[in-house]
Amino acid sequence: MTGEALLSVRGLKVVFGLDEGSVRAVDGVGFDVMPGQVVGIVGESGCGKSVTTKAMLQLVDPPGRIAAGEMLFRRAGGEVVDLARLDPRGREIREIRGAEIALIPQEPMASFSPVHTVGEQIVEAIRLHARQWRPEGGAVSRADARAIVVDLFRDVGISMPEQRLDSYSWQLSGGLRQRAMIAMALSCKPRLLIADEPTTAIDVTTQAQVLALLRDLQKRHGTAIVFITHDLGVIAQMASHVVVMYLGRVMEEGSVDAIFHAPRHPYTRALLRSMPGMHGETRVALPTISGTLPHPFNRPSGCPFHPRCEEAIAGRCQARVPVLRPVGGGQSASCFLHHDEAEAT
Repeated sequence: MTGEALLSVRGLKVVFGLDEGSVRAVDGVGFDVMPGQVVGIVGESGCGKSVTTKAMLQLVDPPGRIAAGEMLFRRAGGEVVDLARLDPRGREIREIRGAEIALIPQEPMASFSPVHTVGEQIVEAIRLHARQWRPEGGAVSRADARAIVVDLFRDVGISMPEQRLDSYSWQLSGGLRQRAMIAMALSCKPRLLIADEPTTAIDVTTQAQVLALLRDLQKRHGTAIVFITHDLGVIAQMASHVVVMYLGRVMEEGSVDAIFHAPRHPYTRALLRSMPGMHGETRVALPTISGTLPHPFNRPSGCPFHPRCEEAIAGRCQARVPVLRPVGGGQSASCFLHHDEAEAT
């Protein structure tokens, strides 16, 4: 592992076996997450962000599978385990999943059971991972677990927590459901929190409240966060390190300041240009990235971004695959504009 990284992903590949052939949804992704760090993963829809994080929890849906790579996770006792080698239904990953690595999914309405109260579902998680609350051993009683949930609801800003505890998900507003899902993710004191577009399907005001809540909780508890979104404005607020993905590969990574003020990859620059600015001209169309994201089964040869790239080098970008290499300023980029090394012909 790199230094004392909490999670170190190297060469991760996830493939889906379809009738037409194998689809490479994630193709050699690598990055580190340090303790207490917020790492943002950005890119267009369909670039492999969510599949990457599902692989961390061994939650890739069939016919998908982890084909290669390693995900080294440092557990609370200091033991380093490769999450990619664990049985998706085995005891070890079930001990880690929800307890040491927690997930805030995209849509809490689809994640909570509609026939059980939200409080009961969080109580079940606490009792299942009792060791997180009783390190010396022993079970957590239902009464104690309910008291913990009340405190969690109060911690995430849910009013009247004693009453909300016995509410069903469909009785709560979108903002309250999202807060309840954050409470569930934090219920077992995880060391790593995966937030998969946690502000999707909620209004702008509630989105700002949820982001402020996550920032506050991260500072108070020192929890590392992997934050997935296609909203670069959210990343600017939340992350200290950014990973830019395209078609299952890492195009660029670096500190949030470096990525926003001195992007080195044409794809990153194109994403930043497409953002509306506070001081831009009125009634002027925003710049767009030409073309569309290709289906992973029809992956272009060479650099995956070259058919849409305005700076593609003829005869090189379509023939060879660039590798991720340092380009100065603490950044790395996968682009022939900065280096001439290739992964394959």
